[in-house]
Amino acid sequence: MNGTTTSPSPAPSAGEQPALTRPDGSPLRVLVVDDEPHLAELLTAALRYEGWHARAALDGRGALRAVRDDRPDVVVLDVMLPDLDGLTVLRRIREQDTRVPVLFLTARDAVEDRVAGLLAGGDDYVTKPFSLEEVVARLRALLRRARTTAAEQDAALVVGDLVLDEDARDVTRGGDPVTLTATEFELLRYLMRNPRHVLSKAQILDRVWHYDFGGQANIVELYISYLRRKVDKGRAPMIHTVRGVGYILKPGADVA
Repeated sequence: MNGTTTSPSPAPSAGEQPALTRPDGSPLRVLVVDDEPHLAELLTAALRYEGWHARAALDGRGALRAVRDDRPDVVVLDVMLPDLDGLTVLRRIREQDTRVPVLFLTARDAVEDRVAGLLAGGDDYVTKPFSLEEVVARLRALLRRARTTAAEQDAALVVGDLVLDEDARDVTRGGDPVTLTATEFELLRYLMRNPRHVLSKAQILDRVWHYDFGGQANIVELYISYLRRKVDKGRAPMIHTVRGVGYILKPGADVA
């Protein structure tokens, strides 16, 4: 317990920002670690309001169990905990998962404390008292940064005989080049990052167009048809429509 009184303000409306989800479309998993039950509940409630799956741990050992069992996408970690301090918890988390972003909560604003957290492997920090809007905004930034890094590390996407090189922005099917426009490339990349998973039109609009078309689902249908002409022409189809749900990309051998 650090004795700091926090006065978080109300969480932002979920509609103000495009939804962030896991690659399969399921809610992001956030672990909140803080020994103040009231604050932990406020944070988890705000994150659930964002549409994320939030779980709280009140001490360091509980946090390590949650990381092992839930494999969270991001962690909010208080520096001062009753058993293991936050820096020790972070070091042990890094032994299990080197990529998961960690946002430190600290009541100590001294430069050396912030530097210690970053050197231990933390990605960002927020000092108490804080607003819930700031925590949510920083988590969104960390998640987007982590996804960009992962994309840079995994530049080639392969599904069946379809290969997309993100660095060169080249696409081939069975070794033959497939020429795509910028939007077609982004749509195919999203499908290939989620193979064998049905993606709704709303999810595709969010990730590819960021709702710039005001939720007009017909733009998705149009570009899916463009992709089919280029990717599936003369070959076993890989892009399939699931009526009333959305679209799925899978190799021909997977089709029943």
